[in-house]
Amino acid sequence: MRMGVLTRYLVRVHLGPFLFALTAITGLIFLNAVALRIDGLLGKGLPWTVVGDFLVLSLPHTVALSLPMAVLVAVLYAFSEMTENNEITAMAAGGIRPTRVLVPLLGMGLVASGVMLYFNDTVLPEANHRLKNLLVDIGRKSPTFKLREQVVNEIPVDDGMDTYFLIASRIDPTTNTLEDVTIFDRNDRARQRTTYAKRGVMAFNDARTDLYLTLYDGEVRELQSDRDGGFQHLYFKKQIVPLRGVGDELERRMGATDRGDREMDFQMLRERAAVRDSEQVVVRDEGRQLSVEAVRAALGLPTESDTAHSVLADGSVAPSAGRAPKTRNGSVLSRDPISQRVVTGTRTFAARALTLEETADRYRVELHKKWAIAFACLVFTLIGPPLAMRFPRGGVGMVVAASTAIFAVYWVGLIGGESLADRSVADPIVTMWIPDVVFGVVGLLLVSRMGRAGATVRGGGWADVWLRVRDRLLPSARSGRRQARGATA
Repeated sequence: MRMGVLTRYLVRVHLGPFLFALTAITGLIFLNAVALRIDGLLGKGLPWTVVGDFLVLSLPHTVALSLPMAVLVAVLYAFSEMTENNEITAMAAGGIRPTRVLVPLLGMGLVASGVMLYFNDTVLPEANHRLKNLLVDIGRKSPTFKLREQVVNEIPVDDGMDTYFLIASRIDPTTNTLEDVTIFDRNDRARQRTTYAKRGVMAFNDARTDLYLTLYDGEVRELQSDRDGGFQHLYFKKQIVPLRGVGDELERRMGATDRGDREMDFQMLRERAAVRDSEQVVVRDEGRQLSVEAVRAALGLPTESDTAHSVLADGSVAPSAGRAPKTRNGSVLSRDPISQRVVTGTRTFAARALTLEETADRYRVELHKKWAIAFACLVFTLIGPPLAMRFPRGGVGMVVAASTAIFAVYWVGLIGGESLADRSVADPIVTMWIPDVVFGVVGLLLVSRMGRAGATVRGGGWADVWLRVRDRLLPSARSGRRQARGATA
């Protein structure tokens, strides 16, 4: 019964700091991520719904980073407050050991890890995939089609394959009319065309993807460089010039691109890694078979390439039984040197095998990274309480400094391990789990010392931190303080 009350109290004490930390950290990371990509959204004439989709789809990646940090901040702050208010001391006086308090806290950390695993497996990959598709679609979208008066307007058409240049002395946006229009068409090097018109009217098609310019009372001058003196001069009363692919509507193609490693769930990552492993085995077998054939050829023994018929480059058929192949006119073809064949083939197979191995390792890195980040919530609930109890008067400054330092070291270790595993220098299982293992061991060592009085509410502040560091680095200062205490006594 008493532990049930204690569990509810611990949940209530940690819930407020956790929600506050999650909101604050998520906001900071989210604003930084949006600021890095905002240039790709400006000048596109995007509707607010598309911008809203971008913001929503950018949020899951931020939460994947901020949630473990929020767990660490909440644990440090809550236990620092409880120690400063003598609540831990009161629990110890009531027969509840400090390590006993960790039991419900570890349960909450395990729940947080489970939530993170589900999030990393379902929500995060799908959000990353949809966000990439949205950014690809935005990148393919032309800027908002707005023509300006008395300047050279560059108009890319057909997804940027061709470009027209348009000049108009006056443009009325309400009636979509133009006056004194000049259009330069240099897309065909053999036929360079310049069109002049007194006036024109702009109109989009129903899908708002193609622009049609209806020109009146004009002329077309075409320089034909594919023939000597080629020139054509035409007059027209009315002419329609289609400009395709210049619309200002965004084309959304969900699921149009292939998924990267950060856009796959756990099952996809395992399957892709297994496929690359099987392909790697086949490539290595082919390399070994090439070496065996080279040895047999060097010993004068028949090889598979000799005994099997094969079609040569000129269309002739190579005979079997180890005889030299002949061309259609009866001349004998010389064999390639065995050493050159072996060296070339070995290098090719080795490069293919290395590429497949690195690709499989990238899939495993992403898989283990998602698991490691999820279980970081449990590790942080283990290392946070004993650290906070040692410095109860550190306040918010201690919480911010400690959580920043811990997560910075953790993240550097994770990024460094990812880089090593991507290059196949070390196994992904080792590199991705090293930060969790190291902080877990440190947490267990600190938990084993929780029963010892390391600080009181009168101490445990930044002054005590400085004194401890000075005593470690300057033993003479520590002996001098002891001598002064003895003299005073």
